[in-house]
Amino acid sequence: MNEFLYVEKYRPQTIEDTILPKPLKETFKDFVEIGEIPNLLLCGSAGVGKTTIAKALCNELNADFIVINGSDEGRLIDTLRTKIKNFASTVSLSSSAKVVILDEADYISADSVQPALRNFIEEFSSNCRFIFTCNYKNKIIEPLHSRCAVVEFSLKGKEKQQVAAAFFKRLSTILENERIDADKKVLAELVQKHFPDFRRVLNEVQRYSTSGKIDSGILATFSEVKVEDLIRDLKASNFTEVRKWVVANLDNDTNTILRKVYDALYSHLKGPSIAAAVLIIAKYQYQSAFVADQEINLLAALTEIMIECDFQ
Repeated sequence: MNEFLYVEKYRPQTIEDTILPKPLKETFKDFVEIGEIPNLLLCGSAGVGKTTIAKALCNELNADFIVINGSDEGRLIDTLRTKIKNFASTVSLSSSAKVVILDEADYISADSVQPALRNFIEEFSSNCRFIFTCNYKNKIIEPLHSRCAVVEFSLKGKEKQQVAAAFFKRLSTILENERIDADKKVLAELVQKHFPDFRRVLNEVQRYSTSGKIDSGILATFSEVKVEDLIRDLKASNFTEVRKWVVANLDNDTNTILRKVYDALYSHLKGPSIAAAVLIIAKYQYQSAFVADQEINLLAALTEIMIECDFQ
């Protein structure tokens, strides 16, 4: 039983216990109410609870389920022919349909495995349901979209503040249970830094809590992304300093950095170059989902901006 990792030890087991906007939570409660799980495509950024809600839904309906990690097995058509087919073709011992949760489905090959899954959904429709989770729904082929109810894990307006507050409260409770002395201000900063990636927050908290406390001393280990110096070096075409900046900020999410750069560039680029920068940033944000080295990907994005764009 894996109870060392906070993300597993404190993973919500029921829909009510999950931290989601009320309308989204009600959607899954409705599935429990009718006692049926449709085929689902759950989309949203990393760590927002897609896999957790899928497992909680199965638990509440007492459904037999397996989890297939698309990033590990998604390119292997043999996974379909053996593990998934064997599971889906047998009758469930419970009253509910069996469920195959395909985690990180946007890593599954769109050329071979995804089209095959389309046929599996139909072949085993009387006995099995499929729940796909992904960060980028555009990487899931349209035939799978049309066979699933698409649920987007997005936060709008006041929902962000409400969800962040709920997670801060849950985080405080977890640390109390673990008997970790935590500075509330530091916890708030940690939540704000990684929001809405709650998985990342829990992993970071567990790492920082090894000493038995979380206080202001850890603030030096996670700094806010500041792009002023970077913009100056990009304008000066100072590749060496740009590379140093990238290395110094690698503890931050690549997409967060590119978003900060995007926000800052409007006041530093000449008109036509703004459009060019948008296209460059969009390209490298997309690539960050599957590149082998995030440092090289980020540096390549900044280098292209430095070369292709005219600064004021």
